[in-house]
Amino acid sequence: MRIEALHAREVAMRLIAPFETSFGITHDRRILLIELVTDQGSGWGEVTAPEAPFYNSETVDTAWLVLRDFLAPLVLGRAFTGPEELPAAMAPVRGHEMAKASIENAAWHAQAVHSGVALGHLLGGTRAAIECGVSLGIHRDIPALLDRIDRELGAGYRRIKLKIKPGSDVKVVSAVRQRFPQIHLTVDANSAYTLDDLPLLQRLDEYELDYIEQPLAWNEIYEHTALQKQLKTALCLDECIHNLRDTQAAIEMGACRVINIKLGRVSGHGEARRIQQYCLERDVPVWCGGMLESGIGRAHNIAMSSLPGFVLPGDVSASRRYWTKDLIEPEVTVNADGTIAVPTSPGLGYAIDTDFLLSRTVRTETWKRAASVAAG
Repeated sequence: MRIEALHAREVAMRLIAPFETSFGITHDRRILLIELVTDQGSGWGEVTAPEAPFYNSETVDTAWLVLRDFLAPLVLGRAFTGPEELPAAMAPVRGHEMAKASIENAAWHAQAVHSGVALGHLLGGTRAAIECGVSLGIHRDIPALLDRIDRELGAGYRRIKLKIKPGSDVKVVSAVRQRFPQIHLTVDANSAYTLDDLPLLQRLDEYELDYIEQPLAWNEIYEHTALQKQLKTALCLDECIHNLRDTQAAIEMGACRVINIKLGRVSGHGEARRIQQYCLERDVPVWCGGMLESGIGRAHNIAMSSLPGFVLPGDVSASRRYWTKDLIEPEVTVNADGTIAVPTSPGLGYAIDTDFLLSRTVRTETWKRAASVAAG
């Protein structure tokens, strides 16, 4: 495939309900999409970076700049045997994994369409359906949270994940476990604690959690090793894992027993597959995390989750949990048994709702081999 152009598009989307984590509260999403045009057709990718640099160092605006000024020039006009070659081409740019992922994932989509196969199949997926869980933001009203969980379980979801932070942790988990003693329950701290909080974190051992996700610093593997030795509950790493090397270090050091693979955080399908294969060979369970994606990013997550080793329910849930209307048709839906069918039609398995996409677009730019041309 020869890459002819990149079309960048910022889309404004409002969440159905505010989503609170230890970073803050999100009401609206600025979603950056990349349409990659090749001599064989086009494909779509999504930059999963948030609006502010609190989850990691990337934002929508930094991704736009890095894509325009550095990544686009590295790939435009070049011919590649396949999407597997793109990471090496973009390697001179250090970091900026979410920006890189949008280009590589779009190339995988384009390749799947050109080959006439489903993206999941092209990546090596083997599942006809994936298990789904839900991630619930911080709730100060515990009865309302319990009612929300009851509704999510009634919709079939197989795992409940609670966002926690200091002051909103053990009491909440205790109430949930008392009301729902048998459910698969996890918590996600998004780096809100330190080793000084060990006594509090040890109290979470009482509640038979499947795992505690990223309790300590976003860039700290060693201290998670020290913490895991003091806990019965498995730790799951998220923000710490950017590539296979981080995964190898975390597992060999005993920093965790579960890995969350986010496509944007690990720079795309290629590195995600390497992490998945490494963990599969060592019987380390993995699952696919979410970043409040639109349906385009969600479709990529579904494809990746169909690979062997993704044995735990992920954060891939129905479009209507987040958006009144999504950017794709049909929207992502969850079956009564808490699964999502993996598409079998060529490409993503979903069509872009072009009219709605245009109605939500607030900024566009097209980058070609010769020059960068502003479109609006």
